[in-house]
Amino acid sequence: MPTFQNRSTFLIVLFASTLFSSALLMFVLQPLFGKLLLPLLGGTPAVWNSCMVFYQSVLFLGYLYAHLLGTRLKSNHQIIVHLAVISLSFLALPVGLPENLIPPTESNPTFWLFSTLALAIGLPFFVLSTTAPLIQKWFAHVGHKDSHDPYFLYAASNTGSLVSLLSYPFLIEPNWGLNAQQSDWTLGYVGLCLLIAACGFALWKNYQSIENENVTISASNAPPLSWKTKFYWGALAFVPSSLLLGLTNFISTDIASVPLLWIIPLTVYLFSFVVVFSRWNDKSHAWFVRLQPIFLIPFVAYAFINPADLPYWMYLFFHVIAFFFAIMVCHGELAAQRPHSSHLTTYYLIMSFAGMLGGMFNTFVAPFVFNGIYEYPLMIIAALLLRPSLKKLSFKETSFQLIDPLLLLIIGVGIYFSVSNLTDYFDGVVISLCVLTIAVYFLRQRVVAYAGLMGVIISAAMSLHHAESHTLMQERTFFGVMAVRESVLTDEKGQPEMYHELFHGTTKHGAQRLIPTESKTPLTYYSRPSPMGQLFKTFDAQNENWNIGVVGLGAGALACYAKPSQTWTLYEIDPLVVDIAKNPAYFSYLSQCSPNAVSEIGDARLSIQNKPDGTFDLLMMDAFSSDAVPTHLLTREAIELYFKKLKPNGILAFHITNRHLLLKKVVSIHAEEMHLAALINEFKPQTDAPLIVATDWVVLAKNPEMLKPLQTSQIGSWQKMPLYFDMPAWTDDFTNIVSIWK
Repeated sequence: MPTFQNRSTFLIVLFASTLFSSALLMFVLQPLFGKLLLPLLGGTPAVWNSCMVFYQSVLFLGYLYAHLLGTRLKSNHQIIVHLAVISLSFLALPVGLPENLIPPTESNPTFWLFSTLALAIGLPFFVLSTTAPLIQKWFAHVGHKDSHDPYFLYAASNTGSLVSLLSYPFLIEPNWGLNAQQSDWTLGYVGLCLLIAACGFALWKNYQSIENENVTISASNAPPLSWKTKFYWGALAFVPSSLLLGLTNFISTDIASVPLLWIIPLTVYLFSFVVVFSRWNDKSHAWFVRLQPIFLIPFVAYAFINPADLPYWMYLFFHVIAFFFAIMVCHGELAAQRPHSSHLTTYYLIMSFAGMLGGMFNTFVAPFVFNGIYEYPLMIIAALLLRPSLKKLSFKETSFQLIDPLLLLIIGVGIYFSVSNLTDYFDGVVISLCVLTIAVYFLRQRVVAYAGLMGVIISAAMSLHHAESHTLMQERTFFGVMAVRESVLTDEKGQPEMYHELFHGTTKHGAQRLIPTESKTPLTYYSRPSPMGQLFKTFDAQNENWNIGVVGLGAGALACYAKPSQTWTLYEIDPLVVDIAKNPAYFSYLSQCSPNAVSEIGDARLSIQNKPDGTFDLLMMDAFSSDAVPTHLLTREAIELYFKKLKPNGILAFHITNRHLLLKKVVSIHAEEMHLAALINEFKPQTDAPLIVATDWVVLAKNPEMLKPLQTSQIGSWQKMPLYFDMPAWTDDFTNIVSIWK
């Protein structure tokens, strides 16, 4: 047994700083390059999903490279090869998009996107991807007293990721434009390469004295890895990875569309790695295993029944706590099962591969298999199945534990088909599920039975909520979950009346009354008394032959302002929304009011760019993803494009209703800097008419005379835009969500 003489704190600081810096740069590069691509390809989720798959794939390749390097070559040869790869990566500096880049407009841009990412950042990102496993492998051979267990350094890597995650939206994005971010990132990358070289020098310095001894000891002390162990590692990495994306989608779709809310689950995810790979895990892991079933009781009892019963922040708390304990148990078990340092790169390779599969499952499989975010509760159950058991179960014992969940499932299905109207017994069923959830807690030691029973309870609760919401259809695409629901209102005579609503996640995107006398009446944000109703009424005498463009279709209510002699073009990024709006079984605005309107599918900014200059008399920007306006539609370059496509006397209208963001601030600064006439109408309904809601609109024009009729009319409250001087204008180079929080 060798005696490690080196007790230098400097070595730990050097290797930890290298891992910290690498993770920091990696997590900054991803949003940085995504923002660079945004104006070229638009804000489609498919673009972001493709970027994520590229990052995960390169990360896996980096881990594979580190594994091959660490297991096939001696330390001095590893240093030489890796420094050569680093030198090659300098060819891609400074990071940025290649010049004269033109994405395909007629075909799927996925392969173009992959090739662009590979050419622009492939080599630097690959080097970053290799750092975590390779630097830890080098530390295992550097001759330090802690070299026998280098896994604690992984905490430094995840701390870097965590710092980067929190600093980008709150520190980097508000203070640096994209050009400055590119140049500063390049300098940071060069600094990281110097740190990697210093780590290599430390290893080279100790190579002659300890290399042969360490290799011999490692080989003799390392037990062989079984396929069962490798599969277990993979499952413990796959489930949290899928759970992370599932929760992120769920909270933004079914709880609240709050900007930057996605940071919370990712922060928790990275924090879990910091904890489990620190010295604390040996003591804390057992506590997390014990506490998980306790915190799961309120989560299951309330979280999937009716999101309208509690404030969104309370539901968010339930879900984040359940997620926290699920990944702490999985990652804690993964850290507890870490192998001898000679298997370090194999261990990280399996982790990265499983994490990549988890991301691909949520990105490419789940949207085609499920019509809701059902992979999220599915992975909650999978996490319960991965709880460490007190004893190893035989196949017979495992099968026996499945009896209770199967019986409960049969009883539930029997009740569903035997009761004609389940909503009559809604309260009783809810109470029964809550009591059952508490009872199941006492089966927590029987892992299979516990997970199975929880799965049946969660499925029943979700089914109950679905039945209560009277959902007529629900489908899921890359753009989110769309649902059409049937609801009841009290009409002007005090009588109940059925109507249809369109939802994207938690945000209502339109509604229509079904009775023939009211089916052509625009409602919600587009009602006759609303700013858009006022605009069309004001210009009724002169808009006979207007060419009108609408960005964002929704249920199609705006089309009921169309005149037969007008030309209407409707831009919508999600084909499913077009199908819903054109289906009279759900909404009949388009079929009744403007059957000849042209629908163009695709990102609005890219679609409008293809139109001849001076096409439109009126362009209405009504694009929302749930409750958020895509930022690339609000930049100075976007505004310039819109006015290029408008006629000299054209009007640009912006829908800026938002629960969380002060969008008028962005538009006001553009209007001031671009010398545009601008009016705002923050509409509040003055009557109790059904389905007329508060809504905010802004109109812009190059010719101030075009807006005077609105300002002088007596049918609305159009005011001059307030002025703001506390932030720069949004551009394709600079946007900052934090600065416009309400």
